[in-house]
Amino acid sequence: MQTILVVVHLFLAIGLIGLVLMQHGKGADAGAAFGSGASGTVFGASGAANFLSRTTAVLAMLFFVTSLALAWYAMQTTGQVGLMDNHKSAPPTAPAKTESSEVPTVPGQEQITNTVEAPVPAVPVPGKTE
Repeated sequence: MQTILVVVHLFLAIGLIGLVLMQHGKGADAGAAFGSGASGTVFGASGAANFLSRTTAVLAMLFFVTSLALAWYAMQTTGQVGLMDNHKSAPPTAPAKTESSEVPTVPGQEQITNTVEAPVPAVPVPGKTE
């Protein structure tokens, strides 16, 4: 079912692209380059524009419907197993408990104490002389 929807969706997208490219702009008259005279068309003087725009609107509506159907179908299929689901890993182990303290220590450094060993030297401010 999904393959059929994807194929229909692809054909609708290609049809939309073709119909949009066949329509000429309002000011540029790009359709004249393809030999489409105003009165010499199969659909009449204004019938080609109406036919192309209506067909484009219908194809766009069908494109949106197939987009929604594909999204709904993707939401319904949940039983598939992914590549990472097949990978068996060891269960995580809990870290060994150590003595607890209120302040955690940084690995590789000793515990910082609150005592001041030497006075902090004053830093001279540039431009100020005493």
